[in-house]
Amino acid sequence: MSALATRSAVARHAFAGLVRSELRLNVREPAGLVVGFGLPVVLLLVFGSIPKFLEPTPELGGLTPLDLYGPILMVFTLSMLALNALPMRLATYRELGFLRRLAVTPVPPTRLLAAQLTVYVGVAVAAIAVMLLLGYLRFGMRLPGSIPGLVVTVVLTGAALFPIGLWVSAVAATAKAAGAIGSVLFFVLAFCAGLWWPVPTMPEALRAVVERTPTGAAVQALNDTVAGGFPSLAPLLVLVAYAVVFTSLAVRTFRWE
Repeated sequence: MSALATRSAVARHAFAGLVRSELRLNVREPAGLVVGFGLPVVLLLVFGSIPKFLEPTPELGGLTPLDLYGPILMVFTLSMLALNALPMRLATYRELGFLRRLAVTPVPPTRLLAAQLTVYVGVAVAAIAVMLLLGYLRFGMRLPGSIPGLVVTVVLTGAALFPIGLWVSAVAATAKAAGAIGSVLFFVLAFCAGLWWPVPTMPEALRAVVERTPTGAAVQALNDTVAGGFPSLAPLLVLVAYAVVFTSLAVRTFRWE
């Protein structure tokens, strides 16, 4: 085996170890994972137990309210993990000096970020899969008709939201501040996703605003997949724009100490 191949194998092994370590830490302190994974599933069960949520509605184009809330809960999962769990964890590490100590080890600190993202993205994907299967099998919730559209939208939504979480962890002085900022952003973006007021039923002027937010655009794109087609270009471009802007901001402002 060449020296390059050996170094590559060592790097992969080290990264896998980081992912396992981060997963164990999150399991021992499961608040973020429980909320990010468990709460959307519980909300799905609650909504599915309401008879009115299972009745097709003409105002929703023949969809049931539960069909409408499926995409909202998917975006809820990504938002909770990106805006609450990730910033709190990274800000805590920086506050404890862990990131500074990691910077002088052979393992680049960027791999810790990658390990964190791997864990949270994995949890989000698992939660989305559980909600889709549970919603369909238990309540007859309509599944996305375009699997490529679903995958593209989920990937772009994660690419838009997780850099916002990294930026929050960068600008917050403490873990408590990161939690506060992340919570405010989460509730604002949860509203824009339609958690309390479904976007299709909003007044046109308000709908035009929320559809230009990352969560509003994500729900719009996911609704397109539920309707059976590939998402339209406009919401995907909104997600790409947020991904580019906040990735740039996170890179410029992120602090290791």
